[in-house]
Amino acid sequence: MKKKFVFENVTQIEDFVRGCTFYGTGGGGDYDQGVDALKKQLEKGNEIGWVDAEELNDSDFSCCPFLMGSIAPETDEVKRERTVIYGLGDPPLDNTQAMVRAVTHLEKIKGKEVTALVPIELGGGNTAACIAAAAEKGIAVVDGDYTGRAIPEIQQTTPYIFEKELMPITSVDWWENVAVIPEAVNWRMAERIGKMVSAAGYGKCAQAGFFFSNKDMKEILIKSTMTECYEVGKAIREAVENNEDPAEAAIAVAGGWIVFRGQVTAKEWKDENGYYWGTHTISGVDEFTGSELKIWFKNENHVSWLNNEAYITSPDMLQIIDRKTGMPYTNNKIEEGMDVTVIAMKAREEFRTERGLFILSAKAFDFDLEYIPVEEILKV
Repeated sequence: MKKKFVFENVTQIEDFVRGCTFYGTGGGGDYDQGVDALKKQLEKGNEIGWVDAEELNDSDFSCCPFLMGSIAPETDEVKRERTVIYGLGDPPLDNTQAMVRAVTHLEKIKGKEVTALVPIELGGGNTAACIAAAAEKGIAVVDGDYTGRAIPEIQQTTPYIFEKELMPITSVDWWENVAVIPEAVNWRMAERIGKMVSAAGYGKCAQAGFFFSNKDMKEILIKSTMTECYEVGKAIREAVENNEDPAEAAIAVAGGWIVFRGQVTAKEWKDENGYYWGTHTISGVDEFTGSELKIWFKNENHVSWLNNEAYITSPDMLQIIDRKTGMPYTNNKIEEGMDVTVIAMKAREEFRTERGLFILSAKAFDFDLEYIPVEEILKV
């Protein structure tokens, strides 16, 4: 099967993972791990890239492997517990290997092999690991995903919106512990159980689910998002090389608006129930001097306030990037003193429907805020 795109060098890998991290809206896994996963496949001589979903036979099957757990940094206390109490030293697996094993366990349960993998979301770690896992297995990965951004909860995906089947879910952590969730009473409980499994594996866990026919997969896929990630990541790099504004370059390719520039002046965070929660406070500079933007995150950025007034919220996207280098930041990498630009983008249309807003608006995160589309807020 001819791939739509094949990686030929490390620069292309870095561009792609940079773009994935941009669309990750503060979550979606670690950039460095994503680059490393794809570089390893390149060094092995495995063909890595993606195919157009329409190239796949409708009667064959696909599934969706994904990383599960908090992106919070490991504290000394947690590391001591992991190593001293539970005897978990250096893990024998990485994200790619754990994903391959999760997919293999799911195939055994279903009694069928998959011919393609579908990324659950866009993010530096999650998307790259899915592509690496497909290369490791010698199968296809499609040019598309199920969210068009990164999300913290498994129901915040197009399979939920279009009422497809999630279960069963297989889980493999970096120390080769295996768990299976055959059934759950609803998607939120599947998410909760999955997070508890990942917490037991100290956040280093891969899972697999969404075992569909390729026909069903094509009906709910958000198409061409792998290509989008590559193009925006490349545009950011080229802008920096040409001494141009990387934020302007990003929105020229991906759409959206620059909604704030400033310095991170405060950060509050906690690691709880398998999620990384917190709030960034950014004090404005240049045309934003005198203003303050706060962004609340649950793994990813979801709710914001401009000068203490409700502002842009999910499902619309908020990306925080370095003002000079354009590097998109996952929320665990953001620190006080950083100079950043904040970009807002429209949500994918699937998530602006009634069922999409039910799972990915501010109300889905228990904020008493009505969703107002970003373009209405900005009056553009």
